[in-house]
Amino acid sequence: MSTVRESDLIGIGKKYEIDTDAGDQMVVVIHDDGRRELYRHERSDHETHCVMTLSDEESRHVAGILGGLSYKPKALETIEVALDDLRIEWHKVGESNDGVENKSIGELGVRQKTGASIIAAIKDDETIINPGPDYIITSGTTLVIAGKRNNIKLLKEILL
Repeated sequence: MSTVRESDLIGIGKKYEIDTDAGDQMVVVIHDDGRRELYRHERSDHETHCVMTLSDEESRHVAGILGGLSYKPKALETIEVALDDLRIEWHKVGESNDGVENKSIGELGVRQKTGASIIAAIKDDETIINPGPDYIITSGTTLVIAGKRNNIKLLKEILL
């Protein structure tokens, strides 16, 4: 797992230094005005060079892409991300989900019964971020779910 070091930049924002598993070193500076700057450490000259600057909106869009909200590689049926107690997982609804298919999130009482949230629904080329209680779940849809481990376990029991 990669190493991340966080530090405050007084009057500027925060800096995150990331050492990846692949041996790369990257620095992300988040400015108080929302801009993000990405730097890469070049071993050849021992300097960090700004690779790009992104607006707040661009950064969030790129985060969604990197996090798999726009495209999930076919080889990955489930993905799991953990941030302290919060977990984010991808779950593909199969055709055998008789009790789930063609029912809405509200009908299933997802949040009330499990405490977990469906934060995105991905089917074919369409991604719906934060689908509401009227969203109908169909087979082949990949649901991005968030919650604590036991909340997600309860939601998966409903989805299976």
